[in-house]
Amino acid sequence: MKVISRNSKLALLQVGECFSLFPQLEYELVTVASFGDKRKDISLLENPPADIFTRELDDAILSGKADVAVHSAKDLPYPLPEGLEVISLLKEFDQTDSLVSKNNRTLAELSTGSKIGTSSPTRKRELLAMRSDLQIVSIRGTIEERISQVESGFIDALIVATCALKRLNLENLIAEVLPFETQPLQGLLAVVAASDRTDLKEMFSVNDVRKTYGKVILVGFGPGSPDLLTIGGEKAISQADTIFYDDLLDKDFLQKYNAKLIYVGKRKGQHSAEQAEINRMLLDEAKSGKNVIRLKGGDPMIFAHGGEEVEYLKSNFVEVSVIPGITTALALASITQIPLTHRGIASSVAFVSGQAAEIKLPDADTVVCYMAGYNIPQIAAKAIAEGRNPETPVLLVSKVSTSDQQEFFHTLESLSRETNPFPTPIISIIGDVVRFRHKSERTIKQPLYLYTGSEITNSKLNGKIINQPLIELAELEDKTEIKFEINRMENYDWILFTSRYAVKYFFEVLNQQAKDSRILGGIKIASIGITTTKALHNKGLIPDLQPADDSSFGVIESIKNLTGNPGKILIPRSELALPIIPQGLTDLGWEVKSLISYRNRMPGNLKQLDLTPYTGIIFASPSCVDNFVKLYGELPENKELIARGKVTQERINHYSNIPISNKKLKDEKIQTI
Repeated sequence: MKVISRNSKLALLQVGECFSLFPQLEYELVTVASFGDKRKDISLLENPPADIFTRELDDAILSGKADVAVHSAKDLPYPLPEGLEVISLLKEFDQTDSLVSKNNRTLAELSTGSKIGTSSPTRKRELLAMRSDLQIVSIRGTIEERISQVESGFIDALIVATCALKRLNLENLIAEVLPFETQPLQGLLAVVAASDRTDLKEMFSVNDVRKTYGKVILVGFGPGSPDLLTIGGEKAISQADTIFYDDLLDKDFLQKYNAKLIYVGKRKGQHSAEQAEINRMLLDEAKSGKNVIRLKGGDPMIFAHGGEEVEYLKSNFVEVSVIPGITTALALASITQIPLTHRGIASSVAFVSGQAAEIKLPDADTVVCYMAGYNIPQIAAKAIAEGRNPETPVLLVSKVSTSDQQEFFHTLESLSRETNPFPTPIISIIGDVVRFRHKSERTIKQPLYLYTGSEITNSKLNGKIINQPLIELAELEDKTEIKFEINRMENYDWILFTSRYAVKYFFEVLNQQAKDSRILGGIKIASIGITTTKALHNKGLIPDLQPADDSSFGVIESIKNLTGNPGKILIPRSELALPIIPQGLTDLGWEVKSLISYRNRMPGNLKQLDLTPYTGIIFASPSCVDNFVKLYGELPENKELIARGKVTQERINHYSNIPISNKKLKDEKIQTI
């Protein structure tokens, strides 16, 4: 086997270190001086050729003059020349940097203006971050030649890879190990061969450190709603060890997974981590053997730094793949029912970033402008100056697909004069296609309602309804009492379900005990209303009683009118359920057992919405009212308050003397966002 290497002492030691891991392999060593070894006049601080130290070695392999080359991994260009492949990446030695200085002075002990030698832009940046008063000098040559420049007094100190000093037995020259973040491949050796040499790959793969690496998958979450996550994306998330996630997605959705969650969101002026830090965190997590998900709002490859992360990871030999997401522009078109292209109106569409240093609007019929919340008036003015019709309609939409999505209609002319800030994140559609919504929205403005229940069902209200759930329903941690009562169902004459959730959580426990609805065969069933009855139908049950008035008082009145004597009744309900029904039935002579079957709590991480655009607020239960007051401080006086049921009305009255509408929320479908 012919092995080619640079002819420096350090390079030759690295070949020996490499083959000490493969004692069964015999080889003939060929040495050359690389282009970089010959041209020491080229500064490595000024964007030198990527293959400055590898060109001659690569050519030797491609021409068949050598079988493998041994390199310092950090010297490899990315990508490698076609036809070459790293067949083994050997475990890192020491990845730190050290200071070599005259009289062994530490970095803190060097005087102002001292000359520090380095050939690395990364080291220069790290050094100046700690000591901006020092003078950086570009130096070249072997490690021994560089050290001689310290000894001669040409420079005061030198930054060197610690692994190089250790390999050369020069550890005694280390003044201190520096707290720098070093190049990720520093200290690793790479064995390069022709891509078609499967025999060599098999020989060297035994000690390939990449076998212990995890992988990284970039997943597009879509614009915000978990409903728009792809099946492939959800599958990848469910198998992750670690998830790095952004701002523009539903964090609560991730809580159901066992993965470690790391927030790396970046909003204008507020970055939890810079892109370079995120890249390094992804790399380090993958190198530790974890399966890593980089979860991004929208699509990873559209205005999301996905290309940068892919290139960084691949250049450091980490396996990476990408699962696409629904980019916000496409989601926006579907949700608003505005086509981005339309026969006879728009045959071209362009996506642009509103954060670019110099925004250039392309000559497309429809322009979708991402991330332009702070620049959109200037963009509109620029579009007019470049010849676009000032009356061109524009739709701006903030927080697309989320519960607090908002829409703003303008023309380019009116937008260019807008001084009020828009909520962010925001995206805009510029073009005649906006007229599909623009005309109707100007003539018919639909009222907007905020619904506070766990999920929207039906309503007779005309308008759009946005859901901000102020209650969160969850199973009990301890189900002992439910199991106990299920095992003694023969003791009851009736079971009353007061909500579809009571049905859901009661039957979950019942099914876990390998039982089914036949256990209720000798018991009569009551349902509070049509929604609960539908849930019972799904379990194969038809209730014996459903009051015409689907309320607590309607249930009590219906049971009061039953013939026969009062008996024993079981009522599965939430921990916060009001005592109206149990007390009312007790007063009628019934023996009542209230069975706590699920939890009703206030969701975490709630934020106040801007209530300005809302006509009214719909309260589905008393606990929704309580939690609204906890979140917002008080009930608004300038909004229509709509209560679901008399008890919810009374809870609103407890906080306010505001007139209340008691519209029934049933029968008619509502338009939801």
